[in-house]
Amino acid sequence: MYDFFYLEGAYLILGAFALLITLFVTTRPFMSKGAVKKGLLWVSLVVAVMVGAHYTITSNRMGKVASAFEQDKVIICESRATRKVAQTVLIQKSNGWSLKDNNFISSNYSRPFFIARCIVK
Repeated sequence: MYDFFYLEGAYLILGAFALLITLFVTTRPFMSKGAVKKGLLWVSLVVAVMVGAHYTITSNRMGKVASAFEQDKVIICESRATRKVAQTVLIQKSNGWSLKDNNFISSNYSRPFFIARCIVK
């Protein structure tokens, strides 16, 4: 459950904001009588499907990356430390990397790389 809120927290906040906007718009005098129920129903359904799909896709990719790492395949991770040069880092188990709590860790780098921001090469 922690992973869900960690991965989808920002999208849940955006979804709540979309629901608040829907509530504001559907309570205006020019809207029809059942607009509040219909609007909140459809917007919450769309937000739930989108958040659920994003979580499913991300967690599946995380599983594939973890299993590929255990097979000593090359993993490409996004490096947010420098935006101009070397925006990606190549990670491989045989190069001294380890996987701990969904983070790739190496003694050559000062910060870990979260597995959800990585793909298999």
